[in-house]
Parts: sequence; structure tokens; C-alpha cells
Amino acid sequence: MKKIAILGSTGSIGTQALDVVRHLPEEFSVEVLAANSNVELFARQVEEFRPKLAVLADESAYKILREKNFPDTELAGGRRAFVEAAGFGDAEIVLTSMSGFAGLEPTLKAIDCGKNIALANKETLVVAGELVTKLAKARGVKILPVDSEHGAFFQCLQGEDSRTIEKLLLTASGGPFRGKTYDDLRNVTVNEVLAHPTWNMGKKITVDSATLVNKGLEVIEAKFLYGVDYEQIQVVVHPQSIVHSMIEFCDGSIIAQLAAPDMRLPIQYALTYPRRLPSPVKKLDFWQINSLTFEKPDVETFLGLKFAYEAGKEGGTLPCAFNAANEVAVREFLRGRIKFLDIYAVIDNAMWRRPVMQNPTLDDLIAEDAEARRLSEEFIEEEI
Repeated sequence: MKKIAILGSTGSIGTQALDVVRHLPEEFSVEVLAANSNVELFARQVEEFRPKLAVLADESAYKILREKNFPDTELAGGRRAFVEAAGFGDAEIVLTSMSGFAGLEPTLKAIDCGKNIALANKETLVVAGELVTKLAKARGVKILPVDSEHGAFFQCLQGEDSRTIEKLLLTASGGPFRGKTYDDLRNVTVNEVLAHPTWNMGKKITVDSATLVNKGLEVIEAKFLYGVDYEQIQVVVHPQSIVHSMIEFCDGSIIAQLAAPDMRLPIQYALTYPRRLPSPVKKLDFWQINSLTFEKPDVETFLGLKFAYEAGKEGGTLPCAFNAANEVAVREFLRGRIKFLDIYAVIDNAMWRRPVMQNPTLDDLIAEDAEARRLSEEFIEEEI
């Protein structure tokens, strides 16, 4: 049995990962579960899977958790305990499914401890791609992508020489507002933004999908996962979300990975790699698929993708500022404090307020993240 740790077990990816474990109980032993604050769901997960260690990052939630009786499980609480959990025990692979910049330190901790990473926390590579990939190489650690698009690239490359890649064709659903103009988006509601047409995801990533920030984050992630130039990454809008991404090779051949839009498939492949095993995912029926369509993204309306390319090409601390500003803006949009299009204004303001530092250390990135958040909160308070 493969021993696994799941960081972010109560979120969308974490709960679907546990569905995979339920489907393949003979394949996996859950060594570690860690989450933020959803104590009731987390307690049910601990009771069902009986990990050796269970951690809640939120101190108040942990106080409630420790009142419960889990005889087979060590309990811990607090942010530092969450980071340390990433390197705990005999887990062979750590699924990093927590959201945002908060995933960076736990991922680095797991890599430093020699544990392979099933990477669902794309922000880790966005803000610290060079640090993460260098450490992974030094520790002999595999980074196995969990995003459906990067999982598709990974599968398309099996048996291929990555040096023959001509272009990564990164698909995007287009979100709930595909085809809308900038003016159409001025007064959209939170509920309209969260009504994604094909994927069932957490609120933050659903907003990011609507702004195309999520696709921008995936562009930067692809740069570090596959070692290509940004000019070799082409985003293609594919509203059916059946082709999860494609690779064009130097001879003109294109290989694609197709499947139903269900995150359990890339999660399972990352956890069972290099084996393929039966999954609970509904199979495609090509007699029922009427068409597969592809479009050019509208980067003048959906500025998140444009900003991401700018941040990625500049490098250094700029992707960190881009990500931090977006996290603040999405949080405030979901709270009803700013409008949808204000998200772009917050990001644009934070990206260019400070000089870009090249080759940042972890401490530099932590400082940049904090300052970009402060500037974004200040901008929202004073300008919006």
C-alpha cells in the first residue's frame, strides 16, 4: 500500500482525493490529514481514515478537534504544525491541495524531506518556481501535477522526449462569461461568477476561472513543470472541457488527453503513477459528443491571463505580487466589498508598485507577498 499525506483534505481537491482512496482502499494508507478550519468535516475524515497525524492550522478549530476522541491519531494545531505535517512519518507522496501562497512552505518542507509531491497547489510554482524545482532536483523528488491540464501534459509526454516539444496547448473552459464584453461584466454578481459551466470547484478557483487568472497561473506553472518558454505556451478556449490539454511536437504531430471533466481522474493518476487503475470517473461516449470547439481567448476583456504572461516573463518577485493581489481581490469580491472588474484593478496596482527583485529567496518572497497584500488592501480601502 502506498502511504500518502493529504494537505488541504477538506477542500475540493482534498475531498475528491479521499474519494479516490475510498475507491481503491487496497492501494492507499492515509498517513497524514491536514486542513485549515472545517473541524466538523475534518473530524469525520479522521474518524474514517484514521491517519497517524491530523492537523488543523486554525488554532480555535484545533481546540474543538482535540476534545474529540481519536485513539489511533496524534493531533496537532497551528500554522507551524501544518508545515511540519508535510514532512511527517513514512508518507511516500504528499498531495498539496491547500489554496494560495499558504501552500508554499508546506510543499518546500515535504520536498526537503524527500517526499514526492502530487501538486494541486499551483501557486507554489507560480511564486517560487525556481526555488521549488531546484530543491526537488537536489532531493531527487518527483513533482506530479494534479491540475487536469498539467496532468494532461504529463500523460501526453509519457514515452516522449520533452526536448521535442514545439508548443503546449493549454485548454481553458472560458468560464461562465465566455463571449461577454467588458461592459457586460461591470455588475455581475458573486452567484453568477460561481456558476461555472463544467467544473465543480472551490469558490476561489471558480472566481479565478471567470477572470482567467487561473489559466494565467497555469501558464506560469507550465513554464516550470515542462521547462518551455512562454512563447511556447498557447491558451486555447475549449468550452466542452473534454480535451484537457494538448502538446504539439516538432514534427507537427499533436497528442491530446481527453476525459470527462472530473478531477478524480488526474488526482488518481498522480497518486498511482506510473500505474493506471480502474477509476470511478464516467467514461466518454463519442456517439453522444456532438462537437469539440476551440477559440482564441479574449485577453482584452479577461485581463487575468494578460497580467499573468507579463508577470511570468518578468519573473523574480512579480508573479508573487500578482498572486498575492489576486488572493486579496478575490477574497474581497466574495465578501461583496468590490466588484468583479475591480479584481483586475487591484492586481494591476500591486504588480507595478514596487521594483521587481530577481532571484528572490524564500524570505524575500514571504516579504513580497505580505507587502503586495498590504498594498492591495490599502488600494481597496482608498481607491475602490
